[in-house]
Amino acid sequence: MRRALTVIALGVVIALAALWWTGGFDRLAQWAAAHQRAFQNSIALSLRAVRAGQPEAVTALLSACFAYGVVHAAGPGHGKVLIGGYGAAKAVPMLRLSVIALLSSLGQAVTAVALVYTGVSLLHLGRERMISLTEAIMAPVSYGAIACVGLWLFWRGLRHFRATLPAPQDHHHHHQHDHEGICATCGHAHGPTAEQVRQATTLRETLLLIGSIAVRPCTGALFVLIITLQMGIAGVGIAGAFAMAFGTATITIAVGLGAGALRGGVLAGWASTPRAAQIAALIELAAGLGVALLASGLLLRAI
Repeated sequence: MRRALTVIALGVVIALAALWWTGGFDRLAQWAAAHQRAFQNSIALSLRAVRAGQPEAVTALLSACFAYGVVHAAGPGHGKVLIGGYGAAKAVPMLRLSVIALLSSLGQAVTAVALVYTGVSLLHLGRERMISLTEAIMAPVSYGAIACVGLWLFWRGLRHFRATLPAPQDHHHHHQHDHEGICATCGHAHGPTAEQVRQATTLRETLLLIGSIAVRPCTGALFVLIITLQMGIAGVGIAGAFAMAFGTATITIAVGLGAGALRGGVLAGWASTPRAAQIAALIELAAGLGVALLASGLLLRAI
C-alpha cells in the first residue's frame, strides 16, 4: 500500500510538471483573469447598490468579493508558491499549515487596509498611485522575501541531506541501531532519523512565512477599499477586503494541503527504510530550490 501511494504521488508530480511544460498553467491564469474581470464588474454594481441603500446589496458585494478572491488565487500567485513549497518541504500538521495559509491571506487584507488608509487619508494618494506603489515597491519586497525563504529551505535541506550521509568511522565492526537511531555498539547517532528531520515549526518560521506573503496586498482589495472610502461606506469596503482574503485562503490552504499530501505519498514507500530521512531531505532541498527559482522569476519581472 505504501509503495502504491508513492507511485500515485510521483504520477501526480509528473502530471503537474507536464501541465506546466505544455502551458496548462498559462491557460489557467487566462481563465482566472477573465473571471476576475467579471467579478470586478459584479463588485462595481454591488457597490452602487449598497450606496443606493438596497438591503441585499451588502450580501451580494461580499459574495462577489469572496468569489473574486477564489479566482484570483487560482491564477499565478506568490502565496501559493510559498505555502505549497513549505508544505512539500516539511511535514507540517495540516491544521497548522491551514492556519498559516489563512493568516497569510488575512495579513494581505490587513496590509491593504493599512496602506489605503495611510495613503489616501494621510498622504492623499489616488487609486492609480496606490496600485503603482504596491506593484513598484511592495511586490518586489514580497518576492524577494519569498526567494530568501526558498533559499533557506534549500540550505536546510542540504544540511539535512549531508547529515544523512554515513560518517567516516575508525572501527569496522557492525553497528546495531535502535528505533531512535542510536548505535547500540558505540552509543552515537550516525545521522538524523526521518522524525528528527521533520522538525516542528517555530514561531519565527511562522511569522516569516506570513510576513513575506502579507507584505503585498491584493490589488482587488485596494480597489474596493479606495472606492468605498470615497463613497463614504468604508466599513463595507473593509468587510469586502477580508471577504477576498477568505476566498484567497481557500485556494492557498488547498494548495498547501495538497503539497503536504504529495510529500507524504512520496515518502510512504520509504517510511520504514534507512533512506527515509535522506529522501525527506532531498524533497526539502528540491522544494526550497523551486520556491527560490519561482520567486526570483517573479522578482525579475517586477523590477
